[in-house]
Amino acid sequence: MSDNGLAAGARPTPLGAVRGPTLATDAGLRASYRAHAGELFRFALRSLGDRGLAEEAVQETFVRAWRAADRFDPDLSSLRTWLFAIARNVVIDLSRTRAARPPLARTEPADEPEAGEDPIERALAAWQVEEALRRISADHRTALVETYYRARPYPEVAAELGIPEGTLRSRVYYGLRALRLALEEMGWGG
Repeated sequence: MSDNGLAAGARPTPLGAVRGPTLATDAGLRASYRAHAGELFRFALRSLGDRGLAEEAVQETFVRAWRAADRFDPDLSSLRTWLFAIARNVVIDLSRTRAARPPLARTEPADEPEAGEDPIERALAAWQVEEALRRISADHRTALVETYYRARPYPEVAAELGIPEGTLRSRVYYGLRALRLALEEMGWGG
């Protein structure tokens, strides 16, 4: 110990500078959470756009900070800066994980009518579209049925029909126009 009370090689803390809570103790972790969790949550929510993921990011940030508490050096940066660096890495990790996973499937069956949707109206609209499809040319009808209703890729349908892909796209475009005209002639307002 030197005559100023510091260990050899230790730097004095500037007057008014508070070292802040240590993350190695339960009380210090709680104090750090109370002081910085709100800011970290807002940062994560802004970055991820999902409240659940933002909450997960804050929790993971503090878990990582607690595990690496011995590597925190208050002489290099403030606790807030260090926590935000960890949070940034967590947000990146969560974004990559979300991008790699397929989206969640819908929980409700797709065949159920939506609120305010009448099944009779749906059936009537389907009948009208079917009748309008009969009124357009066979080439346009085939192009629309294969690409729109069966959701097949353009190159596949074009190869099957033995026509260039651009011709198929043209038939779909003009087929939609003809279908709209046929529906208007039938008085459809759907």
